[in-house]
Amino acid sequence: MSQSWMIRAGEGGHLIDDFAKGFAAIGWRSLGDLTKTPQREAIRALYASAYANEKPGKESNAIAMIFKFRTTLQSGHNVVTYDPTKREYLVGTIESDYFFDTSVMEGYPHLRKVAWTGRVSRDLLTVSARNSLGGALTLFGIDDDAWGSIEDALSGKPSSSDRPSKDEKVQLEETREDAIAKAHELIKDQVLRFDDSDLEYLTAALLRAMGYRTRVTPKGPDRGVDVFASPDGLGFQEPRIKTEVKHRAKTPMGAPDIRSFIGGLRDGERGLYVSTGGFTKEARYEADRSKVPVTLLDIDELVSAIVTHYDSFDSDGRALLPLVRVYWPAASG
Repeated sequence: MSQSWMIRAGEGGHLIDDFAKGFAAIGWRSLGDLTKTPQREAIRALYASAYANEKPGKESNAIAMIFKFRTTLQSGHNVVTYDPTKREYLVGTIESDYFFDTSVMEGYPHLRKVAWTGRVSRDLLTVSARNSLGGALTLFGIDDDAWGSIEDALSGKPSSSDRPSKDEKVQLEETREDAIAKAHELIKDQVLRFDDSDLEYLTAALLRAMGYRTRVTPKGPDRGVDVFASPDGLGFQEPRIKTEVKHRAKTPMGAPDIRSFIGGLRDGERGLYVSTGGFTKEARYEADRSKVPVTLLDIDELVSAIVTHYDSFDSDGRALLPLVRVYWPAASG
């Protein structure tokens, strides 16, 4: 596998002219000179001191990128950066060890010298390569397929047309599906971090987004109802929905749990059972054969329902689980 890297030329590519002079650089100026600090843990300690209020997830990503730039990158490695104005990738080779200099690029003192050898139009790359190079991180590795597409474009091999080929359309669709799957998992991660009360309020927010008025029942003796919903919120209008929420990520609900829940339902009522630990096959059988309509939602089904109805979430629901819309190119002829 080739050693190939993408290094962003600052936010929005604003450093591209400085990069083109024969450099690649990263920020984090407050860390100071890392010439004598090649170890990841030493960098981590410096980062913790310089950026004490950083969020843990952001801190981990930053330390990984700084360590790669300082220590993992080597002379002779391939490097690419993007010029968004011209929609071109600069392609070159690292030709120096790490060094620290505050005078080359303001705010970006961690540097490597680079011999830039060519430019490649983004339009000449395969769809999969363009997607691979579109990551938001400051520094990340480029896989062999993406690097191969760059080399093909540099050597003048036939480019793809502006209108995607059938294969490229398939790649684009596969990438879209992969992005959706990753987003689904990230949302699941967020929901699984909720405590029991937050999960009940999230379920109530989902039901409100579906057009019902809801009431989260007070804590007390377990009567099998955590959230109550109905069209009028008082239960005079049907359907009256009684919801039990179980937040036991590694414990699937069994048939006895579902039978007990169904036993508390009356005519004109509907049952909704949410379990982050899922359900056994026997539990789903009990729900299917119930005379009172009962719906079971495991964590995947809950997240899918949230995404489907999120546009209708009220401010309380959005505050509990903030999500952003991502747009994707529509399929064309």
